[in-house]
Amino acid sequence: MSQEMEALYQARLRRFVTALNNQKPDRVPIRPFAAEFTGRHAGYTCQQLTQHYPDAFEAMVRCCKDYDWDAVPASMVYVWTGITDAAGVRYYGVPGVDVPPNNGFQYREPPEEAAFMREDEYDRLIDDPTAFLYEVWLPRATRRIAAAGEPVTFRHNVSLVSSAMAMTQYFNAFGPHCARLRSEAGMPGAIAGIFKAPFDILGDKLRGYIGLTMDMYSQPEKVMKACEALMPHLYWVAAATADPASQLPIGYWMHRGCVPFVRPDQFASHYWPTVKPLIEELWRNGHQTMFYAEGNWDAHLDAFRELPERSIVYHIDRGTPLLTHRKLHDKFALSGGVNNVTLAIGTPAQVRQEVKTLIETVGKEGGYIMDASAIMQNDTSPENMRALVEATREFGGYDAPDILPEPLRVAPATVAKTAGFPAKTGRQPGVCVSWEEHKAELAGPIQGSEELAQRVWQAADASGAMFIWQMLLSF
Repeated sequence: MSQEMEALYQARLRRFVTALNNQKPDRVPIRPFAAEFTGRHAGYTCQQLTQHYPDAFEAMVRCCKDYDWDAVPASMVYVWTGITDAAGVRYYGVPGVDVPPNNGFQYREPPEEAAFMREDEYDRLIDDPTAFLYEVWLPRATRRIAAAGEPVTFRHNVSLVSSAMAMTQYFNAFGPHCARLRSEAGMPGAIAGIFKAPFDILGDKLRGYIGLTMDMYSQPEKVMKACEALMPHLYWVAAATADPASQLPIGYWMHRGCVPFVRPDQFASHYWPTVKPLIEELWRNGHQTMFYAEGNWDAHLDAFRELPERSIVYHIDRGTPLLTHRKLHDKFALSGGVNNVTLAIGTPAQVRQEVKTLIETVGKEGGYIMDASAIMQNDTSPENMRALVEATREFGGYDAPDILPEPLRVAPATVAKTAGFPAKTGRQPGVCVSWEEHKAELAGPIQGSEELAQRVWQAADASGAMFIWQMLLSF
């Protein structure tokens, strides 16, 4: 790596993390969540980006070389179909296979009567969420993986093993890719880790939105217990995948927990009580969370104010930037707000005006990160992206920045690690088969170091837990 690239990387990282800390860097950082746009810029179809992840990585590298950005997610085209095809996932429309090659992938929610979790199965989920995912959810959400009690076939075995191996291959490829972004483009990452709300998981992947809406009338107590049962496992995935340096926030993708998808009283009774403790615990353990507020969450800004200062960075999608600034910006950094419609069909002059307005209002005191309102797909024009970058550089400088010699930790410098959230039912987070169960199955007593045998078993077993929870959360 050249000294010039490393200096560029460090300057960008300092600028970005300063803004995450709700402080004032030398200028407004640019952090685009650019997905299929990268393929449009670099000359790849959506099919190439989703079916061949090296093309998605290459497209991101080219964009980072061509645009003066400050931080990026390693890839926002996050679904690699090598995993979903191996598993036979039912709920994706794949570019070039199920939809035209230059359309983004499609999420296909099953009809209410074919939901991957039935209305009378809450107790089974509550009793053991990890077992439920393996025995009930995954077989229904895929074409070839057998449910508990069904015959285990050759295709079942191949599908399960191939999808797990594909996930390992994909995740392992991110390390070299991030190193390349740093060495060739001087580009830091933007997020690390993944979190979703228990309520959203029920609506997204288990009961479906309509089913969950009906359950909130017919059996709200079961819904609450299910959210509580999911909490420890979702916390475990978030903490296990977070940035160990505590500089980059965990990505929290917010879906259907806001008005008008749910009523305000349902947000207060079910959604927020099963999210707030997890965000507070992540912060106590050294990790900030990025609230990527898809849709309009203006009705819930007062609830978000309850969180510890700097524990989140709040991303504005369809919400009102000035209202969000007034409600939250004294405590938290903000990002986003540039309308995706303007980026797609507007003029560069219109983009410049939106950027200028955001900087002069939401970003005037620092603690603001420039980005589009939502993930940038291939309708964003390169001309408008250039206008966003140029206008941010023209209008986004600060006369009296906070001088920081090195990037800050986002979280408190001294963190008292806590135990997270132990499960009250079923298996503990990160466990499929406990050491006690495995030890009881051995042919005889352990003749050497039990500590070593236990450590190796638990590390391997945790991979099985990570696979099924990542299938639920990420793919």
